[in-house]
Amino acid sequence: MENLSPACILITGIMASGKSTVAQQLAEQLPKSVHLRGDVFRKMMVNGRVPMEPPLTDEAFAQLKLRYQIAATAARQYCEAGFTVVYQDVIIGDILKDVVAMHRTEFPLSVVVLCPSPEVALQRDSTRHKQTYTGWTPEDLDRALREETPQIGLWLDTTNLSIEETVAMILNRIDEARVIG
Repeated sequence: MENLSPACILITGIMASGKSTVAQQLAEQLPKSVHLRGDVFRKMMVNGRVPMEPPLTDEAFAQLKLRYQIAATAARQYCEAGFTVVYQDVIIGDILKDVVAMHRTEFPLSVVVLCPSPEVALQRDSTRHKQTYTGWTPEDLDRALREETPQIGLWLDTTNLSIEETVAMILNRIDEARVIG
């Protein structure tokens, strides 16, 4: 696992696909690591924040892109300080290519896409302290993920995998996830 530091591992997928839990457990497995939650940058907006609801307005998309840019900057700075960054966020559609381009630095970047079935994502969502499926459906996001998102990095069907199995698979297949470096 020493060969992962410093680097950035980007974990994405639809809402309730397990990104936060997997990212936290993955970061805990690494010797010097950061769990970077992309959504925190949206939550910092006090006034003027636009909801991420369908259909996305131009302003919502601009705020989403800003969130991704700030996360890429933060990830780079943590890498410069010697950390491995496990960055998780919902990044679906062609924008994934843009986000990868935002991370073009001297540090390796790996992309892991968690792809449980929409039914499993909805079930997981119903047991969380926050329910995220208010405007989007798991089927809508899953369709966009599978049909509109470039096949970059390592895609994992986590429908029947535990968090521990998912983390182990990421660590065992990290070379397949590498897109830069």
